[in-house]
Amino acid sequence: MLPNVGNRQLGVGRSSARAAVIAAACLALAGCRQDMHDAPRYDPLEQSAFFANGSAARPLVANTVARGHLREDELLYTGKINGQASTEFPMPVTKAVLDRGQERFNVYCAPCHGRTGEGNGMIVQRGFRQPPSYHEERLRTAPVGYFFDVMTNGFGAMQDYSSQVTVPDRWAITAYIRVLQLSRSATVNDVPADRRGDLDRPVEPQAAPAQENRQP
Repeated sequence: MLPNVGNRQLGVGRSSARAAVIAAACLALAGCRQDMHDAPRYDPLEQSAFFANGSAARPLVANTVARGHLREDELLYTGKINGQASTEFPMPVTKAVLDRGQERFNVYCAPCHGRTGEGNGMIVQRGFRQPPSYHEERLRTAPVGYFFDVMTNGFGAMQDYSSQVTVPDRWAITAYIRVLQLSRSATVNDVPADRRGDLDRPVEPQAAPAQENRQP
């Protein structure tokens, strides 16, 4: 019996067609991967022949301001009005503000300035340069915007605290500094009439912190 040559040739033809399709698909996939793998892009500060200055990085558009950083309120963000240190606060000074200012002052300011603002903080006692006392006449009469500006930009040996202390907290600290200064010169007449009775009330001792029961 003669072999079926026609069917065999037909099978070979189909196999060749499948191989050609698979090869084309592989080439297509390889091409896609290569395009994605070597996407046109520049690394930071990479050189570019496209721009006239030879740099791939483009400068910011003039007067560009990041979202949330417009800071149009000069008093709030600089402590100044028309370029001069302000004598006013940008917000009402409430008990909550003073409590916050005391807490932040004790964290960031007291290590140098001391809890009472005399400039005898713990690191000063360890040899660091002593800051001036808040109770000096020059600082007692300084506008509140001056203290905010010093905290924002630094002064002398003091670094700026703009990255550590937020704008509202800087104002709260400023308010508390005024409290420390007033405490040295205040009289009974400065106390509201309905609170003067509290001056004669004995201070209640604070309870000692509870000790944890620890096994030896």
